[in-house]
Amino acid sequence: MPTSSSETNGTTASLPRRNPVLLASAGAVVLFSGLTLLFPAAAGSMLTSAKSWALAEFDWLFAATPVIVLTVCLALAMSPLGRTRLGGSEARPDFRLHSWIAMLFAAGVGIGFMFYGAAEPLAYYTDWFGMPLGAEPGSPEARRLAFSATIFHWGIAPWAIYAIMGLSLGFFAYNQGLPLTIRSAFHPLLGERIWGWPGHLIDTFAVISTVFGLATTIGIGATQAASGLSFLFGFGPSLMMEIGVIVIVSGLAILSVTRGIDRGVKWLSNVNMLLAIALLFFVIIAGPTLVILAGFVSHLTGHLADTPRLLNWIGRTDTAWFHDWTIFYWAWWISWSPFVGMFIARISKGRTVREYLTVVIIVPFIIAVIWFTAFGETALGQFESATGGLASGIDSASLTLFQMLDSLPVSEVTSTVAMVLLIVFIVTSADSGALVVETITTSGKMNRTRHLRVFWVAMLGLTASALLYGGGATALETLQAGTIVAALPFTFIVLASTMSLILAMRRSAKEIDTSQSKKPSTISQQN
Repeated sequence: MPTSSSETNGTTASLPRRNPVLLASAGAVVLFSGLTLLFPAAAGSMLTSAKSWALAEFDWLFAATPVIVLTVCLALAMSPLGRTRLGGSEARPDFRLHSWIAMLFAAGVGIGFMFYGAAEPLAYYTDWFGMPLGAEPGSPEARRLAFSATIFHWGIAPWAIYAIMGLSLGFFAYNQGLPLTIRSAFHPLLGERIWGWPGHLIDTFAVISTVFGLATTIGIGATQAASGLSFLFGFGPSLMMEIGVIVIVSGLAILSVTRGIDRGVKWLSNVNMLLAIALLFFVIIAGPTLVILAGFVSHLTGHLADTPRLLNWIGRTDTAWFHDWTIFYWAWWISWSPFVGMFIARISKGRTVREYLTVVIIVPFIIAVIWFTAFGETALGQFESATGGLASGIDSASLTLFQMLDSLPVSEVTSTVAMVLLIVFIVTSADSGALVVETITTSGKMNRTRHLRVFWVAMLGLTASALLYGGGATALETLQAGTIVAALPFTFIVLASTMSLILAMRRSAKEIDTSQSKKPSTISQQN
C-alpha cells in the first residue's frame, strides 16, 4: 500500500492518459437523458419495471446495509482506532466547527428537510401514502409513528452511510497517500488492480449513482420550488415551470462552482444555515410552542422504542409502505454516499476518527429531531384543528410547507425565505456534486478545470429534467425509481469499502505500534 510520496507519485503516474471513467460515465448520462427525452413513456416504464425487480430481489440488502454500516461506525468510534487523525497526527482542521457543520447540513439533507419537514409526519398520520407498521390512521400509535418513522429515515441511518464512505475516502487519501477517489478505498482488497478496469468500473458506478441521487434531489427541490411559486403568485404549476427552475438553479450553481469551496460552497452554506435556523425558530415560536418543546423528548424516546420494528425487514405486513418509503430512502442515501462522503472527506481533514464520526452522525440526528418535530407538530396541529390549507390533509407534498406557513403570521415573508432556502439548497447540492464528480472523474485531482465542473452541473440539470419529463404525471415515482436502480450496484461498493477500511486501519495501527516498539527508549539512548 503506497504511503510515501514517491510511491504515490508512481502509482498515480500509472494511471492511463485517457480517462475511461469520464468517457463512460458522461456517455451513459448523456445517452440516458437523450433517450428519456426522446421516448419518455418507454423510459418511465423501464425504470418502474427495474425498480420493481430491485425491490423484489434486494429489499433485504437495502435494509441490512445501514445496520451493518452503523455497527462498524460505532465500533470504530469506541475502539482505539478512534484516536486516528485524518491526515496524520500533525494535521489540523481546515474549517472551523460551525462552518464544517453548516456545509454538512447544506450538502447532506437541506432540500429533503424543506420538502418533507411538514409533509412526512402528516402523511404518516393521515394515511396519505401508506401507514407505517399498519397503524390506524389518526390513532395515538399513528401519531407516535409519524415522528418515529420520519426521524428513523432522516436521522442516524443516512449519516452513518455518509460517514463511512467519507471516512474511507479521507483515510485512504490523507493517511495512505492515495488519490481522493472511490477506487482508492479498494486498495487493500484489489491492490494495484484499482488502476485498471476494476477501478474504472468502481468510479464509473460512483459517478452514475451520484448523478442519479443528485438528479432526484434537484428534481424534488424543483417540484417544490415550482409549487411554491404557484402558491405565492396564484398560477398553476407545470412541468415546464419545474424544468425552468432547474435551468435557473443550474445557472446559479455554475456561478458558485467556479468559485470553489471556500468562496462558493462555504459562503452559500453559511448563509443558508443562518436562514434555516431563523425559519426553524420562527416555526417553533409561531407554531404550537409548548407541544413542540414537549415533542423534542417524546419523539426521541418514541423513535428509540420503534426503531427495532422499523429496522426489521422480515415478515413485514406493511410491505408497500416499507418499499415506497424506507427502501427508497435507504437507496437515496446510498446513491448520495459517494457525493456526500467525498464532500465530507474534503472538508474533514485534521479531525480524529472519533470526532468525525460523533459530529457527522450525532449532530445531524439532533437537528433532524428538532426540525421534524417543529414542522411536523405545526402541520399536524393545523390538520387536527382544521386550519388553513392542511385542514383536509395533504393535497400535494410539494405544497405542504407553503400551506403550513400560510396559516402562520407574516406568511409572505416566511414563504419567501423558504423559497430562498430551497433554491440555495438546490444550488449548494448541485455545485457540491459537480466538485465531487469532477474529483472522481479526474482520479482524485481536485479543482483541475472549471470547464469540467460546469459540464457536470449541466449534466445534473439535464438528468433531473429528463427524469421529470419521463415521469410525466408520476414524476416523483420516476425519480424514486431512478434512484433505487442506480443505488443497487453501489450498495455492494459501500459494503466492500467498509470492509476494506477496517482492514487498512487495523494494518496501519499495527504498523505504527511496531515502529514505536522498535524505537529505543530515552534512557537507553542516554546510556
